[in-house]
Amino acid sequence: MNQLIIRSLLTARHVKSVQRNVPSCLYSSTAGSDVGSEVPYKTLKSETTTAPNSVPAEADVVVIGGGAVGCSTLYHLTKLGVKNVVLIERDQLTAGTTWHTAGLLWRLRPNDTDTILQNYTRTLIRDVLEEETGINPGWIENGGIFIASNKERLDEYKRMMTLGKALGIESHVLSPEETKDLYPLMNVGDMHGALYSPGDGTMDPAGYCTALSRAATKSGAKVVLNCNVTGIKVTEDDMGTRRVQGVETDAGMIRTNTVVNACGAWSPYIGAMAGVNVPLLAMRHAYIVSERIEGIQNMPNVRDHDASVYLKLQGDGLSIGGYEPNPLFWDKVENEFAFSLFELDWDVFSVHIDGAINRVPVIEQTGVKSTVCGPESFTADHKALIGESPEVRGFYLNCGFNSSGMMLSGGAGWQLAEWIVNGRPTIDMYSFDIRRFPSSVTDNQKWIKERSHEAYAKNYAMYFPHDEPLASRGLRKDALHKVLEDAGCLYQERHGWERPGWFNLESPAPLKPYDYYGYYGIEANKDYAYGKLLSDEYTYDFPKHHDKIGKECLSCRNDVAVFNMSYFGKFYLTGPDSQAAADWIFSNDMTKNEGSTVYTCMLNKRGGVEGDLTVSMIESGDGSPVEPQFEGRGFYVAVGGGAAEQGKQHILTAIQDKGFNCQLLDHSEDMCMISIQGPKSRAVLQALTNTDLSNENFPFSTQQMIKIGKHTVRAMRLSFVGELGWELHMDNDVSVEVYNAVMAAGADHGIVNAGYRAIDSLSIEKGYRHWHADIRPDDTPLEGGLAFTCKLKSDVPFLGREALEKQKEGGLKRRLACFTIDDHEALLGFEAIWRNDQIVGFIRRADYGFAIGKSLAYGYVTHPDGKTVTAKFLREGKYAIEKMGIKFAAKIHMKSPFDAENNRVKGNY
Repeated sequence: MNQLIIRSLLTARHVKSVQRNVPSCLYSSTAGSDVGSEVPYKTLKSETTTAPNSVPAEADVVVIGGGAVGCSTLYHLTKLGVKNVVLIERDQLTAGTTWHTAGLLWRLRPNDTDTILQNYTRTLIRDVLEEETGINPGWIENGGIFIASNKERLDEYKRMMTLGKALGIESHVLSPEETKDLYPLMNVGDMHGALYSPGDGTMDPAGYCTALSRAATKSGAKVVLNCNVTGIKVTEDDMGTRRVQGVETDAGMIRTNTVVNACGAWSPYIGAMAGVNVPLLAMRHAYIVSERIEGIQNMPNVRDHDASVYLKLQGDGLSIGGYEPNPLFWDKVENEFAFSLFELDWDVFSVHIDGAINRVPVIEQTGVKSTVCGPESFTADHKALIGESPEVRGFYLNCGFNSSGMMLSGGAGWQLAEWIVNGRPTIDMYSFDIRRFPSSVTDNQKWIKERSHEAYAKNYAMYFPHDEPLASRGLRKDALHKVLEDAGCLYQERHGWERPGWFNLESPAPLKPYDYYGYYGIEANKDYAYGKLLSDEYTYDFPKHHDKIGKECLSCRNDVAVFNMSYFGKFYLTGPDSQAAADWIFSNDMTKNEGSTVYTCMLNKRGGVEGDLTVSMIESGDGSPVEPQFEGRGFYVAVGGGAAEQGKQHILTAIQDKGFNCQLLDHSEDMCMISIQGPKSRAVLQALTNTDLSNENFPFSTQQMIKIGKHTVRAMRLSFVGELGWELHMDNDVSVEVYNAVMAAGADHGIVNAGYRAIDSLSIEKGYRHWHADIRPDDTPLEGGLAFTCKLKSDVPFLGREALEKQKEGGLKRRLACFTIDDHEALLGFEAIWRNDQIVGFIRRADYGFAIGKSLAYGYVTHPDGKTVTAKFLREGKYAIEKMGIKFAAKIHMKSPFDAENNRVKGNY
């Protein structure tokens, strides 16, 4: 850091406290220094630390960790009627990371789930807790300003503003001049604009946690302080399922079947006690507190994302912090660290100084009152870890909040309480669900460290829908990876898997090892073709390679295309109770004969969609991955790769809950799958096999074992894109030969490689649903237009059936609808849906349909008065889609705008 800037920032009496190249030693919050290392508010630290002599003998739930998230979880469990719940904290409440938080709360986020959770926290703090307990949680509603230094950043804010409208959150786009009027001390000369949310603010961690715990204990909960957890008792039941049996402490054992790990940076220690992987790591995260600034009083909090700095009103001064590109890792997390801080490393923190002074110039003449540098936990995708662990039943996580624990704590506690008491959360929490990660990455420390670093460094970067990580790439590759890379494949990453995104035919763009953006003494990657092509995605308009994706789509519509879908989850359900399990878990009819393939949903007990997938009824084979050997009924399950682990765990959980005697075998890693789609797909495949591929011998939604040359593969006549086509499922060791044979046979038919960007476009054009976009755990098949996947006309019980029957009887309060616009405008998702000049929902998924030449969008429409949404109501509306504050006239489609009669999938061209 430029020493002149340090001198101007600190005052002469503070300069002596600045040290360059300070070793990363622990720094006591009470150590003496002219610039104190201490938080700018009162804490719950107590010199009296009397350990308990005993703990309750048993509890329905034990929450470990007394920070904001743990206290919120405790509070919300009691609100759902769980009275016998115990919170254990090894020191005092807030002692870990909560006590030193900046306490900011911003509600507008680039997705609905985060926005809902953070808005819930604000409602809890502002409107509920003080009235309920008489304790002031320290809410200050001074508003928040996001600064945009360029058009793209302002476009991002306009997207957030538009989603906020649909969710009832007030915000306003301001010009530089309007921003100056609101915040007179701000330099606006280099601004493009700003987003102002008047309802944002800050909270006091001590008051907040005190109020939560006080309300919980009044409802029967117990809080045990100064108590150390020494072990988690886990046993294995008769089915081989590991389950929580109790929590061991230095004051005794608490018998319980349910534990919540809410220990922040220390959560991996608790996880290890139960044999549970907790994929997070700790970093040192800092802010400084200024001395008094005249005129700053009552000003809004500021985030200047492009400068990677925030400015929080702190009494009559400012707290200044941000996210630097070279954060310090806390590699060995110390257990004894209650109410402790690190000494600030100015060499690391200095990156924030120029941006802070540029935005509020008076900072240059202002002294520093104190520094705050404490541990925070970070994860590989900058999302928290919430939900029941896949390794141990009854062991729940609520940790890894990436320095957003305070603002997410209310919502996270609310949803995890629902998870524990009612089996699943009430809103879509998949992006936080620990089950999103396969076990192959949750214990891979290199992956966790690289990805967590990149997520930290990009925390203030613009969110683009098609961005991809550069960190820890190539972890999970299928057998076709190199062949397609040489063909120009630009890969996407999904939980470690590499899947084809789109193809750049000019030249290959191989992945390179992660360079930590040139920090930590690592040389930055040079001439990185993949990185350059990825940067072309950094737009809220159509990307530069839009036409290349279009060629892949139109080749599939007009000729034939090959899609490598090997990253799909591939499972076999077998065993004595396999039929009973399939009937219960899958919503569609599972009694069909061998050779049938069925598209189905999996539901939770509320009727929400936990996954959509295909299930094939198969015969026993030779014991190879593609032809497993078994007795009785067998089912082959193929799940979209991004949701494969979630789908797998949902199936296993259902099997365990019902006590079915069956197995789910995972062959995702040792099988490949390619899909050949398009009008000429039959001609290509027929040249390679003696099996009759005619409509009569090989109807849609059936599967057969066929020979491609000398290799046996499982062929399924299915389509994710709305064309005549087959999937070929095969062992890894034959996949390259089969792929090469397909490409050679298709050469005369114009065959091309195509990726998932093309699948996204083709599928939305046809009206096919994508899980976690069009349909999620908070949507039912009836709302999502998938009633045909539910065996409601039969008398077969299945998970979620009762909820669907009740919903069907009462009428749907919302429905998924398709819209197109005539304007050549890129729709990206989260645009607002207007009907007759009222907002009735927001877009879940959007893309461009190259065959129809229009942008398409799907979103759920509600009635503004809360009434039933009928087909008549949908048809009679006049619609518009609002993107970034601009409305575009839209047409609603009651059927797919492309091949509504399904002629093409039937082979009728």
